[in-house]
Amino acid sequence: MTDTKKTQHNAITLLKKDHQKVKQAFAQYEELGPYAFVHKKKMADQICAELTLHTQLEEEIIYPAFREKLSDEKDLLNEAKVEHDSAKVLIKEIQQMQADEELFDAKVKVLSEYIEHHVKEEEDEMFPLLQKSDVDLALLGEKLSQRKQQLIK
Repeated sequence: MTDTKKTQHNAITLLKKDHQKVKQAFAQYEELGPYAFVHKKKMADQICAELTLHTQLEEEIIYPAFREKLSDEKDLLNEAKVEHDSAKVLIKEIQQMQADEELFDAKVKVLSEYIEHHVKEEEDEMFPLLQKSDVDLALLGEKLSQRKQQLIK
């Protein structure tokens, strides 16, 4: 496997790609006009689906590897898990709402802020620790890719 291929399938590279995709989707949502209800609902549902998939992948594959190799950093992992749980509550609420309901935009905005905070902590704190550990990031990347394919079928 070439170095480029390894980098493409590196777990951190894949997760950062997901982070960027969701960040762009939130930005697109923000650009929609106040009465673009159909587009807002479609975009919010897309964001929620992406986040649901992403959190499941992290919780099934990344977090157990992190816990195993970096057991001293369990506080960081516990905080990430609580952030996921809070995001899941908002995601469920957003999915059950219509875009013209009063709190819809506010919930999407708060979800965006939660995710922005969570992504910053992962990329600034968790990912560097994983990179310094002896976790096989290429193998984790393969597991992420395979599991993602299973879940989106």
